[in-house]
Amino acid sequence: MKILKQITVFDTADLDAESAFWAGLLGGEVAAESDWHTVMVDGEPRVAFQLAPNHIQPNWPDGQPQQLHLDVYVDEPREAAAHAESLGARLLKAAPDLDAEEGFQVYADPSGHPFCICWG
Repeated sequence: MKILKQITVFDTADLDAESAFWAGLLGGEVAAESDWHTVMVDGEPRVAFQLAPNHIQPNWPDGQPQQLHLDVYVDEPREAAAHAESLGARLLKAAPDLDAEEGFQVYADPSGHPFCICWG
């Protein structure tokens, strides 16, 4: 068996907001269908979103648990954090020091899915 493509798919009640957020964060474009959006980066599918009208946002770390999260590794953590927040990311856990050699900050995307901006 040969795996031809691997893509992570998120459930969301708001396809437009969720796919626009990730397209902005990853520097991609949205390919939209009625109940499915794919974020394409450099012509390749990176992440996708399926319409789930009853989606319940995770409330990490104290409530409804996360089902998965993505780690996005960057070379400029301050710039990446500001960019993510400008797109609508919500800070869940701040790093002790954005200037440290390595670290991470935890955010939630518009549908509440946790993700980490990591460096080092």
